[in-house]
Amino acid sequence: MSNDEVFAAAYREHYWAVSRYVARRLDGRMSEVEEVVAEVFTVAWRRRDDLPAAPLPWLYGVARNCLANAVRGYGRRRRLVDRLGNDETAHGRQIVDSPDTEPPGGWVHEALARLSAKDQEVLRLTAWEELGIDDLAVALGCGTRAASMRLHRARRRLRAEIDRMSLTTPSKENGHG
Repeated sequence: MSNDEVFAAAYREHYWAVSRYVARRLDGRMSEVEEVVAEVFTVAWRRRDDLPAAPLPWLYGVARNCLANAVRGYGRRRRLVDRLGNDETAHGRQIVDSPDTEPPGGWVHEALARLSAKDQEVLRLTAWEELGIDDLAVALGCGTRAASMRLHRARRRLRAEIDRMSLTTPSKENGHG
């Protein structure tokens, strides 16, 4: 199979997995998701000679880099808009959450959000993308022992955050919350 055919097969087989990976990390900002996914496959096309036999973990690694670039760009645009005073509040377009807006399992996302970006990514790659240690190592660009240690430490930190949250949250059995 030619490198073009290998790329085409990887695109067909993994487009939606990469799209889900990016969408989860951009919290549903669909126009940005499409841009990042397009960039991922543009990089994959340019580097089609380097595509491994099992390309998905490699594509996740490329997506991590593309996401980092997109997030930096989003931050720059947001700061520019803020400097120009053209934000939603200036135009009366504020959205107020209703009391039942809390998503199921929101406490897990809250605990996850308290971790470093690197810990969050390791946990998301294993939980959301269902990567094993070998594929995690490829996506992170490190060895399997390092990936295993990073996962172990991230899980330990998440457990500590969940424990901290449970100590500070009033229990519903006592009539609180």
